[in-house]
Amino acid sequence: WKRGFFAWEYKKKKRDLEEALGQLVIYASALGNPPLHVVCDTVRFKIVTAWTNTIVKVYAFDLEDLAEPHNLAILHALFHNPDALKPNETRESLTNKAARKFQAISDRLQQRNPDREAVAHFVNQLVFCFFANSVKLLPEGVLRRLLDLCKRRPHRSGEYFSKLFAAMANAGGELDLTDIPHFNGGLFDGRAALELNDGEIEILFDAAGNRLDWSLIDPSIFGTLFERFLDPDKRAQIGAHYTDTKKIMLIVEPVIVRPLLAEWVLVKADIAAILQPFAAEPEGVRDFARKRTAAREKAAALRDAFIARLAKLRILDPACGSGNFLYLALQAVKDIEYQVITACELMDLGRPAFRVGPEILRGIEINPLAAELARMTIWIGDIQWGLQHGIFVRPEPILRDLQTIECRDALMTRSSPADGGNIAKLSPSPPAFERARKADEGCAEAEWPEADFIIGNPPFLGGKKLRNGRPATFRTVNGTRKLVLPEMPGLGDEYVNELFRVYEGKVAAESDLVCYWFYKAWAAIQKGHASSAGLVSTNSIRGGANRQVLAPIAAKGGIFEAWSDEPWTVDGAAVRVSVTCFSEKVESRSLNGSVVAQINSDLSPSGADLTIARKLPTNFGIASNGISKKGKFEIDGQTARNWMLNEHNPNLRSNFDVILPWWNGAHVVSNQRADMWIISFNGMSEQAAALYEAPFEYVQLNVKPFRDRSASDLERRNWWRLARPASGLFAALGDKS
Repeated sequence: WKRGFFAWEYKKKKRDLEEALGQLVIYASALGNPPLHVVCDTVRFKIVTAWTNTIVKVYAFDLEDLAEPHNLAILHALFHNPDALKPNETRESLTNKAARKFQAISDRLQQRNPDREAVAHFVNQLVFCFFANSVKLLPEGVLRRLLDLCKRRPHRSGEYFSKLFAAMANAGGELDLTDIPHFNGGLFDGRAALELNDGEIEILFDAAGNRLDWSLIDPSIFGTLFERFLDPDKRAQIGAHYTDTKKIMLIVEPVIVRPLLAEWVLVKADIAAILQPFAAEPEGVRDFARKRTAAREKAAALRDAFIARLAKLRILDPACGSGNFLYLALQAVKDIEYQVITACELMDLGRPAFRVGPEILRGIEINPLAAELARMTIWIGDIQWGLQHGIFVRPEPILRDLQTIECRDALMTRSSPADGGNIAKLSPSPPAFERARKADEGCAEAEWPEADFIIGNPPFLGGKKLRNGRPATFRTVNGTRKLVLPEMPGLGDEYVNELFRVYEGKVAAESDLVCYWFYKAWAAIQKGHASSAGLVSTNSIRGGANRQVLAPIAAKGGIFEAWSDEPWTVDGAAVRVSVTCFSEKVESRSLNGSVVAQINSDLSPSGADLTIARKLPTNFGIASNGISKKGKFEIDGQTARNWMLNEHNPNLRSNFDVILPWWNGAHVVSNQRADMWIISFNGMSEQAAALYEAPFEYVQLNVKPFRDRSASDLERRNWWRLARPASGLFAALGDKS
C-alpha cells in the first residue's frame, strides 16, 4: 500500500484476480481509499481506477508485456504519478450518454402511446435491465440474445420483453432454459412490455454495444435526465430537478450524519474502555481468556445495538421527487455503518453482516412517475454501494417492494376513508370538491409517517402563483383512471381554496407553497414524531408572509444550521434559495458556515432582530411596488421610436400616449438607463385602446394568449391592460413622472 497512490493485493499464480479485487475493495476504506486498486498473481497485473465521480478504467497486462514502453509507463505512473491514469470521463457524462439513448426511445414511444405512465414504467424497466446486465445480476448473454430476437422479429419485441420481466418478477423464474433471479420490487409488477420498432431496437443495440458501463450510472441524476416524463410544465410544482451532491449534503450532513456520528463517538469510546484492559495478556492472571471473551461479547453487543439503531432509522422526504435526497441519505447512513464495522474489526471484534438498506427511507410524492423513479434511484444506488464496497450479496428477492415511497398528496387528504384518503384520487375540479364537501366536509390535513429525520426540497411555487393554471383532471386509459396534470405550474382555484381552509390559522394564505412543508415538519418535531428537519426553500422565506412559518421555530431557538442565500438549480436555471435545519434540541448554531449564538426568522444572526421592527408612520406613501405586467408589454427602444415616427392611427392620436420609457429598480440603483419601453392602455376601454393600432396589435399577439390561460377572471377580461398600473405611484410623482 502506498498512501494516496495504490493498494495492492498479491495472489499465487493463476488465482482468481476478480476475487482478489473484491477482497481489496473491502479494506480499501481503512487504507484511505487510494485511487488505484491493483491485483496481481505474479504474472498478470490488473490496475483498476477508483477515483470518486469518474468512470472505472482497467489497465491489464502480463509480466512479459512490460517490454512494451506503453505498459512500462503505466507501471511507472502507478508508483510516481497516479493522476496520469485517471479517466477523463465522469459518472455524470456517462449517465448523460446513457440517458440520451433512453430519452430518444421514450420520445418515440410517446408518439404512439398516450399513456405517459406506461411509457415511463417500461423505459425504467429497460434501464434497470441494462444496469442489472452490467453488474451480472442477469445471467451473462441473456439481454444480448433477447435483443437479437427483437431485431429479427420487432413485432414480437413486446412479447419477448414481457417474458423477461415476468421471469424477473416471479420467484425462480426461467427464460429459454436460463434461470433468472427473483427481482420483484414493484418495478417488475406483471405489466406487459410495450412493442418496439426497428429504430428503437437499434438504439438499444447501440446502448448495449458502445462500451457504456451501466454499472456506473449516477442514480442521483437519472430522474432528472428523464424528467420530461414528468411533464415539463409541472416540474416546478413536483420538485423533480437535479441538484448536485454538495448542495444536498448541506442538509443531509447536519441533520443526519452529524448527530449519528456524535452518537457513534460515545459508543466507540465505551467499546474501547471495555476492551482496553484486555489489550495484552499479563502473566499470572487467572481466567484472563474467559474475561477477555466476556469483554468482547459485551463490546460486540454495544456495536450491534448501534448498528440496529442505524437499520431502524426512518428518514422521510415528504416531497421526494425522483429520490435524490433519499438516495444520498441512504448512502450516508450506509457509510456510517461501514465505518462502525471497520473500526470494530480493527479492535478484533469480527465482522458482522451489514444491515442498513432502503427500508429506512420514507417518501411522499404526488406524481406516480416520479415516485417510481425514486424507487429505481434508491435501488440502483443501494446495489452500487454494495458492489463498490465488495459486500454485495444477491438477496431473494434482489429488490424488495418499497411501499414506504408513497404516491399521494403530502398536504391534504380526504376526510372520508373511502379511496384510502388519497387526494390524488380526487379530481380537483369543482364538482368533485363539491361532492367531497357534501359527503365528508371536504379535505383534511394529510398525516406524515413518523420519522427520525425529515429532509427534502419541497416545490418552489410562489404564493401569488398558487392559483395559476388549470385544475388537474382525470382521464381513462385502458380502463384505468390516470391523473392529468395542468398545462401551467399552479394548483387551480378549487385546490387552493381547500388548502387555505385546511391550514387556516396555521399557514398564512399569502405564503409560498413550500411554507406548508415547513409548518408540517415543525409540527411533527413538536409532537415527537421527528427529531430534526432540513428543508430547501426559495430565499423569499426570509421575509413577508413566508417568514411567519419560521417565527415560532426561531422563537424557540430551533434553527441550528442555515444558509440564507445559496445558488440552486431548477429546470436548468439558477435560483437563490435558503437552506434551513431545525430541531427542538439544539446544542450549537451555524449560519452561512459561521458559528452564531442565535438565528432569527429572517435567517440573520443574533443581534438586532429586524423581524420585530415596525413601520414608521413618516415613511407611509413613500415607497411603491410599482407596476405588474402579467404579460409581455415591454418593447425595445427602436420599436418604440418606429411607432412614434410612423403613425396612422384612426383617432389621429400619437402612439406616445400609450408607450412610456421603462426603468426598473436595478436601472435606478446602477444609474444605467435601459433603452426599454412599455405599453400602457390603463384606464382605456378595449375599443379606445384598439385605435392605437400598432401597440394594440402587439399586445393582442403577445399578451392575450398568456392572459387567456390566467386563473384570474379580471386579468382575462382586461387582457390589454397592465395587471397593476401603480396609479398611486404616478399620482405621487405628479409632473415628475
